[in-house]
Amino acid sequence: MAHVSDFKKKTVNDIVKLSREYPIVGVVNMENLPGPQLQAMRAELRNKVELFMTKKTIMKVALEKIKPDRNGIEELEKYFVGMPALIFTKESPFRLARILRKSKTPAPAKAGQTAPNDIIIPKGPTPFAPGPVISEFSSIGLKVGVESGKVAVKEDSVVAKKGEKITGKVADVLTRLGIKPMEVGLSMMVAYENGVIYQKEILDVDEQQYISSVNLAALQGFNLAFNITYVTKDNAKLLIGKAFTDAKALGLSQNIIDKEIINELLAKAERSMLSLKGTANIETVEKLKGKHKAEEPKQEIKQEEPKPKEAKEPAEEHKKETRYAEKPAEKKAEIEPEVKKEKLAEPEKVESKQEEPVKEEEDELLKEELEELDKEAREITEKANKQSEFDEKEAQIEEDLKRKKEEEEQKRVEGLAKELLKKGTLRK
Repeated sequence: MAHVSDFKKKTVNDIVKLSREYPIVGVVNMENLPGPQLQAMRAELRNKVELFMTKKTIMKVALEKIKPDRNGIEELEKYFVGMPALIFTKESPFRLARILRKSKTPAPAKAGQTAPNDIIIPKGPTPFAPGPVISEFSSIGLKVGVESGKVAVKEDSVVAKKGEKITGKVADVLTRLGIKPMEVGLSMMVAYENGVIYQKEILDVDEQQYISSVNLAALQGFNLAFNITYVTKDNAKLLIGKAFTDAKALGLSQNIIDKEIINELLAKAERSMLSLKGTANIETVEKLKGKHKAEEPKQEIKQEEPKPKEAKEPAEEHKKETRYAEKPAEKKAEIEPEVKKEKLAEPEKVESKQEEPVKEEEDELLKEELEELDKEAREITEKANKQSEFDEKEAQIEEDLKRKKEEEEQKRVEGLAKELLKKGTLRK
């Protein structure tokens, strides 16, 4: 080390000191970064990062001295490209990479620069009139033509692929077209933290995309564990609930008698009974009673038909006429009014005599029917009251059974979880 200058020794010692002060060490590429923008970047990152730029050989020597304390830090040498510089910070490497990425500004390409990505000239019209510009565009591989008096690019063309050097002709055409493919600013190439190397591809990952990927991975892991019945503290309740639901569905489908599903089985049987009743058109007792009531008026018609003693009326009238005919003429005027009175009175007496037994029979029948209807009405009222009481009791029983079932299920889940924790199957 005798031939090494004191300046170089001091530079190495400064790098080693910074590496002990800051936990995160990164490498940035300062190639093609103008001085004014570098000064603006330093002002923006002041008190957040320490930027140290020197020769590659000196930085390699410094990394060799840091290696005993920071295992694997020598891997940073592989990323010394362009104009490398070391960056020291206490910030998260991802946050620092995001800050540096946002601080970049677009810039025109220069001859000899390396294309950061595929440089594409899109199709469309240009502001140039036909002339020598057509040969310039054609020389770099563009397909051009004339449209509305202006030179136009016929299709999208890649003039420089990622990693290739940009030629002078391509740089001139890009500048004339106003295309700025380059970015001016610090570019984080790699970062070292606690023995882990984060490359540029990882540091440039979008935060929202990363969070979405993590959420998707968590969801897929949960679904996998649930589908293969791998018990964890996050899915234990769901798995127990699924097992209970599957067992209940099996019991209902196979009509297995159990206290947990007895109400559902009875309801299922009742639905089947009602369906069979509707399909077979089976009449109920209430329908038969209604039919009996509809037939009752026929009995009243039959009771009105008989008219006793109608056959005697002609004989009596004949006798009266004969008797009156034998009377003398002088008394005929006195007898005629009496005959008329008798004729008017006698039918009334006959009709009343005929209607009395019929009316008595009708009253008796109506009385019997009223008694029967009253009896049926009382029976229906009693049945309705009993049915209402039964429905209320049944609803109360169902509510009690449901509440008891929920309590038993909760106790069963808690008991099973405790048992799984005790066995070690379930992890906290």
